[in-house]
Amino acid sequence: MIPNEKEILVTRASMPSYEEFIAEIKPIWETAWMTNMGEFHDRLKDQLKEYLKAENLLLFVNGHMALEMALQAMNLTGEVITTPFSFASTTHAIIRNNLTPVFCDIREDDYTIDADQIEALITDKTTAILPVHVYGNVCDVDKIESIAQKHNLKVIYDAAHAFGVEVNHRGIGTYGDASMFSFHATKVFNTIEGGAVTFKDPSLEILLNYLKNFGITGKESVEYIGGNAKMNEFQAAMGICNLRHVEENIEKRRLVSERYREHLQGVSGIRLNPIKQGISQNYAYFPVSFDGFALTRNLVYDLLASHNIFARKYFYPLITDFECYRERFSDLELPCARRAADSVLTLPLYADLPLEDVDRICQIILSAAKKGKQSV
Repeated sequence: MIPNEKEILVTRASMPSYEEFIAEIKPIWETAWMTNMGEFHDRLKDQLKEYLKAENLLLFVNGHMALEMALQAMNLTGEVITTPFSFASTTHAIIRNNLTPVFCDIREDDYTIDADQIEALITDKTTAILPVHVYGNVCDVDKIESIAQKHNLKVIYDAAHAFGVEVNHRGIGTYGDASMFSFHATKVFNTIEGGAVTFKDPSLEILLNYLKNFGITGKESVEYIGGNAKMNEFQAAMGICNLRHVEENIEKRRLVSERYREHLQGVSGIRLNPIKQGISQNYAYFPVSFDGFALTRNLVYDLLASHNIFARKYFYPLITDFECYRERFSDLELPCARRAADSVLTLPLYADLPLEDVDRICQIILSAAKKGKQSV
């Protein structure tokens, strides 16, 4: 590592000012109500319904529990078709519901599940499809909906990367039977930790509320095997503050993304995220595929780290190659997903990343390539 070089992390949480947050949480000391769907929780829920253009939405302690309990509420059995190119949470939620994941390869251009391959994987045991909007790239929602209707399948989207994304002005959380959003500290919008589920069937609201509160249905009644997945008031207060600034922060992310594109668009061996018409972007991540570039993805990763710049191999390894799954799934033929896992690097991107730091990151990458540098 080169001494005295500025550290740049792959992401950094967006936060309101200290004064704004303290002013927001002050009433909590007056009520001493910190959890169990309090005032802040309900305010944030209503604000997010409006922002995401979703009629039905519930808050959770984190995105993983939101996804896990959405699957539980659907009362699914058998097999769920999903993608291997995602965070561990996606498959863990399936497995922890005693369901069997069936892995479908991805599209090479935007890393989302290849909808053209889904139908061939459907069996008499298939009950749902769980696609992922990767890096904010939207799945082929129309084709997936058509397949689901044809085969009477549920569709639950992992929309952890897609907060605020819209397709022709329609909120992404209104597609499928349900969508999970993550409000982790590093996301475009955060509640420190947190998550939400949007859903089509309003009757699910009662069940989901029971499930996230241990399955308790009355003072002396526990009808379901639930968990503890309630968002607390401090999380909700942070969300209320951050929602005030989310459009401003997305605009800052846009400027960072466009600066990267100015440097890297058209460079041989570098492939950037496609920009598709009719889809609003949230600029959640800046993935770069180094495939045929002068340096391999791993060499670029090490080169940046030597300059105190920390990118992320996201997603690597594939879920099917995890130690907990490889004996069951590592022999599957998933060529596009495997190529993406071996070539994609997400570069630092967050609202307050100075543009001169973007210039520096790109200069390091391009200068090393120009010199034909094959080691770091």
